[in-house]
Amino acid sequence: MNAIVSIALFIVGLVLVIYFAEKLVKGAVGTSLGFGISTFLISVIFIGFDPENLAIGAAGSFAGVAGIALGSIIGAAMVAIALAFGITALFVPMKFEKVPNQILALPVLAVLLLGIFGFDGWLSRADGVVLLLGFVLSIVCLLWLSKRGLDIKATGEVAETLEEAKELSKWKSFGLLLLSLAAIIIGSEMLVAGSKTIITSLGLSDTVFGMTILAFLVSIEELARELPAAVKGRPEISFGNVVGSILAFFLFNAGIIALVNPVKVDSQVLRFYLPLCFGTVIVISLFMMTGRMPRRAGVILIILYLIFVLGGYI
Repeated sequence: MNAIVSIALFIVGLVLVIYFAEKLVKGAVGTSLGFGISTFLISVIFIGFDPENLAIGAAGSFAGVAGIALGSIIGAAMVAIALAFGITALFVPMKFEKVPNQILALPVLAVLLLGIFGFDGWLSRADGVVLLLGFVLSIVCLLWLSKRGLDIKATGEVAETLEEAKELSKWKSFGLLLLSLAAIIIGSEMLVAGSKTIITSLGLSDTVFGMTILAFLVSIEELARELPAAVKGRPEISFGNVVGSILAFFLFNAGIIALVNPVKVDSQVLRFYLPLCFGTVIVISLFMMTGRMPRRAGVILIILYLIFVLGGYI
């Protein structure tokens, strides 16, 4: 496959995935509403749901390109929690009312769990089952916290779709869900196929490509979600996007990706990318314990993201 065809496949695949990811969420939420599921339950179940990264990660796993599979988890998470949340804090310092320690513990445990399972160099199908179970337990924990007064709100595309809920009908939503799913699968396969040649042409490892370039292109919309929410005085939505992204990426997405095909976790991931991501989650949790995300926190998070990106190349 020549470079021009590969780039074309990559671009068309990326456009298909990003465009139909929004439609997929709209179809899934509309179908759920149509069958009588409450908006609150949808907010909890779909917290941080990101079909773009899930589809690309699953396609990368199926094709045996571990760097793309893991980049859709770790690299994408860093775009959301370090770059997007960091820029948001830099421009709009945030103050929060009481944040339950249980909420701060969940993302830390999610990253730690994936690190423990990947320590032997593989994410197996058995690991995937446990990660999915961890996601279910996290949802149960959030539901329990909601009964104690925690206000859980949907983030990202789910939040936008819930605002348009009146326009949705059950069977049209279901049809949109199926169409979008097919388009995303096709787009993901095209993107991964094009990526293989691009990776070779650039002289990069699939790990570096997946963690940096691909993760950035697919997840940069996180900034468009978090910054406007903080500007409008809704910092809890920005933080909700951080928590939701971690739980979705490291438990749900990672679980599905490992079930599709066991994923090799190389030394670069174990020694650099994953520890740095874990450290970033710890930094965010420490600042959140103070109830504030000041500008200096934003600077620290952006620096951590730059280290994450440049360190892999070095």
